[in-house]
Amino acid sequence: MLPSDSERSIGKIVTPYQEGLLYTTYMNEYIKLKDEQIQRMGFRDNLLYLTLAAFGGVVSYAATDPSRYYAFLVLPWVCFILGWTYLVNDEKISAIGRYFRYELSDKLEKLTATEKGLLLGWEVAHRSDKRKLTRKIFQFIVDEITFFISGLVALSIFWLTEPTLHSLPIQVLSIVELVLLCFLGFWIFVYADFNKGR
Repeated sequence: MLPSDSERSIGKIVTPYQEGLLYTTYMNEYIKLKDEQIQRMGFRDNLLYLTLAAFGGVVSYAATDPSRYYAFLVLPWVCFILGWTYLVNDEKISAIGRYFRYELSDKLEKLTATEKGLLLGWEVAHRSDKRKLTRKIFQFIVDEITFFISGLVALSIFWLTEPTLHSLPIQVLSIVELVLLCFLGFWIFVYADFNKGR
């Protein structure tokens, strides 16, 4: 009996040649996404160093002359912009990892009739050791200190330095910076991945 046009079963037929082509396509996708993940990791990690360097430069500039205390208003913007860029890259790194663990590995297992959990094992293994939670907690603390708390410290120093001289626009600017930093600190917490395993 031939299938009717509404069933569209012909599109589901996969020949051995197509299986090989599909496997090659999946593996090429894995290689390309892994390259992107590695590049994003390097870029993300360099943002930590860039933030520390910016802090050192601004603090050394502001500390040499009391009249330069307005320079501390630059640091919350640095923390917010670099912190948000860090967070976006970190989320994309995690999203690629989730795709490997939940979708690509399942596609490859079905295609190759492999037992579940045998393909792309490293994508799960490095998330399964007993110290994973400790590492993620410390990384979360480092991220919050680098991008959120350090920005708050800069704002506090600014406010404690001759607060009677602050004009209304400067006050509004510092409040906007405070709101943005709190927004960033919240999202760093939301995207912190404390889960283990797959």
